[in-house]
Amino acid sequence: MTDINERRGLYPPIAPYRSGHLDVGDGHRVCWELCGNPDGKPAVFLHGGPGAGCSPDHRRLFDPARYNLLLFDQRGCGRSTPHASLAANTTWHLVDDIERLRALVGVERWLVFGGSWGSTLALAYAQAHPERVTGLILRGIFTFLPYEVDWLYRPGGASQVFPDKWDAFVAPIPGAERDDLVAAYGRRLDDPDPAVRVEAAKAWSRWEAEVVTLLPNPALVAESTEDAHAVAIARIENHYMAHGGWLAEGQLLRDAARLGDIPGIVVQGRYDICTPPRAAWDLHRAWPQADLRIVPDAGHSFSEPGILDGLVRATDEMAA
Repeated sequence: MTDINERRGLYPPIAPYRSGHLDVGDGHRVCWELCGNPDGKPAVFLHGGPGAGCSPDHRRLFDPARYNLLLFDQRGCGRSTPHASLAANTTWHLVDDIERLRALVGVERWLVFGGSWGSTLALAYAQAHPERVTGLILRGIFTFLPYEVDWLYRPGGASQVFPDKWDAFVAPIPGAERDDLVAAYGRRLDDPDPAVRVEAAKAWSRWEAEVVTLLPNPALVAESTEDAHAVAIARIENHYMAHGGWLAEGQLLRDAARLGDIPGIVVQGRYDICTPPRAAWDLHRAWPQADLRIVPDAGHSFSEPGILDGLVRATDEMAA
């Protein structure tokens, strides 16, 4: 464990040197930005959710003198349009979008960084296009196995750790519908009445925001339950959960051999209630070349001190 007095923090704030919207087809326009050194090591940042979008602090995980970093808001979220759209919004649409953005930047290969849902997307992309990946930095592994979805959205998992928060999560759903909360929330998140959609979105997003940190973080809960943000993350996340991420069961572990000798660093919180460490351990067993680093005093969020330290050290190592 790194001495808490020696833990790394974020790099100073930085503004993009170039940005825009890329028409990726299907009516979607993806917002992207480039940060850092145009002559630096190419890298792409894949945010979580799905549906969360990027934040200015995500830029600060990378040394701006050594990286040429692309960040983008995935379909339907953040600054991309149309907002909260589920049309043509699947894992494989996003994998194709990453390739379009790589061509836009004009690089042959790049480092891929993904946290939480971003780790899922990073693995799917790297397994589809291993020749394009110089390295992987992953946090909070989620492979879309049924037990991982059930852990968050059925009794017996995270509900056992946060029973009070769980009761608030299920409260909007009548008892007769609670056998499948993903489907029940999906109906409300697609309701023609905006008030119904917002109410459901806030309850869905609040549940996740309250379990992703080791210690309570009211500011994160407030941000996650802001109307527009909550609707995007709840609708898109629910959409992906309902469809198993458009992945065959166990696909990301089964195809880990496609990663070959791609360097990998996996940062995982020991007390991650959102994406428990079992998935990271199973990935490590399927892809032993990856360096699994379990942070002993952290949960899920990238901003927790131990996770943040691990991620900044990882980007520094990969830059070298």
